[in-house]
Amino acid sequence: MATAIYLEHYLDSIENLPCELQRNFTLMRELDSRTEEKKGEIDKLAAEYIANVKNLASEQRVEHLQKIENAYSKCKEYSDDKVQLAMQTYEMVDKHIRRLDADLARFENELKEKLEVSGYESPDGRALKKARSLKDKRGSRGRGKKGSDEDSPRKKKMKNSPEFSDSILAVHPSDVLDMPVDPNEPTYCLCHQVSYGEMIGCDNPDCPIEWFHFACVDLTTKPKGKWYCPRCTQDRKKK
Repeated sequence: MATAIYLEHYLDSIENLPCELQRNFTLMRELDSRTEEKKGEIDKLAAEYIANVKNLASEQRVEHLQKIENAYSKCKEYSDDKVQLAMQTYEMVDKHIRRLDADLARFENELKEKLEVSGYESPDGRALKKARSLKDKRGSRGRGKKGSDEDSPRKKKMKNSPEFSDSILAVHPSDVLDMPVDPNEPTYCLCHQVSYGEMIGCDNPDCPIEWFHFACVDLTTKPKGKWYCPRCTQDRKKK
């Protein structure tokens, strides 16, 4: 898939995002206003109760306190609604971020496959082949000469090969688990950890987990066609 198509699909997916965010923020402001009104009402009721408590009968006291309690309950309800809206807004933005990360990883894999099919060889790869051929020539001339550990083929391969550089840059799950995690950051996968490295989404729209780390589901590259997680695969077999 071309870069333009990835970009077009992503822009289409976030087309309504600004309106949705604006709606949520407007609702949160309205809930703030209602909460402030209720707090003013509570202060007023409390002041009235304190001023007239000596002249109120027991039934009137209970009724007055009940009004204050109801106002507090309504205030808490507005606050809970605001928290839910904030969490929904966070998940909304985070979903698009995760999709962008997945699309970027998918596009990178496709680009690598195209380069491999076309036979393109990077400058580093050509330099590595040239160094190996020179080493072989030197070795055939004098095999009795003992080279230092620094010049051994194993050391040289580790220094120059793309696999070695990739292994340094790759994110290892254990490294991620050791990092401090934001308690509000959502978790995914069978391991219930935060998102890191390459991830794949389950094609079951009702999947409770949705996203999985490659290593946790024994994947190294994205499979072609639709992919279902182990749990959804078992559920589909039962049906």
